[in-house]
Amino acid sequence: MKHTLILLAALLAAGAAQAVTTTKLTVNGMVCAFCAQGIEKKLKAMPATEAVYVNLADKVVAVQAKDGQTLDVDKIRAEVKDAGYDVVKVETVADTVDAMRSAAKAGKQ
Repeated sequence: MKHTLILLAALLAAGAAQAVTTTKLTVNGMVCAFCAQGIEKKLKAMPATEAVYVNLADKVVAVQAKDGQTLDVDKIRAEVKDAGYDVVKVETVADTVDAMRSAAKAGKQ
């Protein structure tokens, strides 16, 4: 029984370590590639950031955390606002930035 509990705890810990945390923001005011590049550069510089995706058409900014790290949502919101854009909505999603990028690409075809 003790070995089963240890194995179960190890499996749960391994699953938790592989969980993806992405903060998705809906942002108004982004109109050009320069806007997207500026936001992307600011957010990529944050220590816990693994990847950033900006979709102008859908008004989405997504920031994926590095494994085992937590994103500072208030800091992300502040960086976007300081860049001159209006953050309308913030949510945490389980998708990776790559998955979001692929879904947007598939939707255009």
